[in-house]
Amino acid sequence: MSVLPESLASWIVIAVVLFWFVGAYNRLVRLRATVLQAYATLDAALGKQLDFVQASITAAPSAEAPANEQLLSSIAPLQAATTQMATLLGATRLHPLDAGGMAALATALQVWIGAWQRQHPDAVTVFDADGTLSRPAQLQPGTVAVAPSAVEPIAWPEPSAAAEIARSQFNLAVGHYNTAITQFPALLVAWAVRLRPAAPLL
Repeated sequence: MSVLPESLASWIVIAVVLFWFVGAYNRLVRLRATVLQAYATLDAALGKQLDFVQASITAAPSAEAPANEQLLSSIAPLQAATTQMATLLGATRLHPLDAGGMAALATALQVWIGAWQRQHPDAVTVFDADGTLSRPAQLQPGTVAVAPSAVEPIAWPEPSAAAEIARSQFNLAVGHYNTAITQFPALLVAWAVRLRPAAPLL
């Protein structure tokens, strides 16, 4: 039985490793592209929410009458939170996979949502990730409460499910991407090409 020359065997091993590396790299790149595409959808949905809130602020009465001064002072925190949210959204748009930037955006989002709810406590509509209205059922006697999901739905200012659906899809894409780049042996490829974990919008 003939034996492959040592040089030929080495080239075969190199070819197999290279083929595997390219395949693993392409898979990670596809997952990364899915995250970026999901973020683009989320960015558009958040932009519509910001436009909705800004329109409500613009429609508020002017400060010409003394009676309106109290109203304007109560709107000021919402205006400040809206400005901060818009600024951080613009910064995150440039680097949507930066975990630090996404964490800052998440904090600004919570502050902004809180400011809106204080200003409009009766205008609260919560949607589940699948787009349906979130209506917790009353527990019947003898039933046990189910633990809430890790990511609670947000009561968005504009009564639309688009933002919650986009957030859910983005977080799901981030989860798949992060899992892929930490699994062996794909993590070697991620390390070689400097792919870093992304962060969900919580």
